[in-house]
Amino acid sequence: MATSAASGPINPSNTRLGWIGTGVMGRSMCAHLINAGYSLTVFNRTLSKAQPLVDMGARLAQTPHDLAAQSDVVFSIVGYPSDVLQVLLDPVNGALSGLRPGGILVDMTTSEPSLAVEISTAASSKNCSSIDAPVSGGDRGAKNGTLAIFAGGDEAIVNRLNPIFTLMGKVNYMGPSGKGQFAKLANQITIASTMVGLVEGIIYAHKAGLNVASFLDAISTGAAGSKSLDLYGSRILKRDFDPGFFVNHFVKDLGICLKECQNMGLALPGLALAQQLYLSLKAHGEGNLGTQALILALERLNNATLGS
Repeated sequence: MATSAASGPINPSNTRLGWIGTGVMGRSMCAHLINAGYSLTVFNRTLSKAQPLVDMGARLAQTPHDLAAQSDVVFSIVGYPSDVLQVLLDPVNGALSGLRPGGILVDMTTSEPSLAVEISTAASSKNCSSIDAPVSGGDRGAKNGTLAIFAGGDEAIVNRLNPIFTLMGKVNYMGPSGKGQFAKLANQITIASTMVGLVEGIIYAHKAGLNVASFLDAISTGAAGSKSLDLYGSRILKRDFDPGFFVNHFVKDLGICLKECQNMGLALPGLALAQQLYLSLKAHGEGNLGTQALILALERLNNATLGS
């Protein structure tokens, strides 16, 4: 990173960006950075998913190591903690192995807090920095640049990165390394029970003979209104289960939450119920659908189908 970036605000003229993971979320987030004028290098295991960004002007790297060698700040948003470990800390092809001193890793994957601490420790040993910055807001938030970003790590580094974070949404500093992940997991716990309540309300309204679309519109401005309703209510009624966030990834997130609850000695029965319902979707081969597909589990439980 240029000296001016280290001492002043980051901007496209002094900071080269790298991005690992150009799926549903990453592709839209990258587009904001390119449109803002940043030089961007991308890596994705499925190369075709990175092609739209290459068409916009991004460079394509063959490995995370090669990407990091061309970048001052490296972002990652991949599927699972094992993927994070591989793309960032693999001793041969991982991003940290190619990052120069003073470089910054920003992992935006929802992952394990302990892994965030491990990455931070490894980065520090190379005179680099690491921020855990998972996001919430789904595919629409990524497209609209309105994501909630939960940042953990050195607050001064988070503040320096703010010009980049602002392009993607609103950054919220949560504390030292790992706290961004803890905040995101708490967010997922809140969403899990909210989604259960939403689909239960929909099934109830359907069985009661209400016009479900009118019912959802009526509650949207009352106390039952929620982001989940706004994002997914109409999609559920249209049987639109395309993923803004994959069931498989939500099952992963809730599993991490339950593991952390066990470590803390916490009993969260709503979380456990939601995890079981989402796990049933995965068991039915529906893991690649969006989280709004939870309605399918409730339909099966009640032998009911919306619209019938």
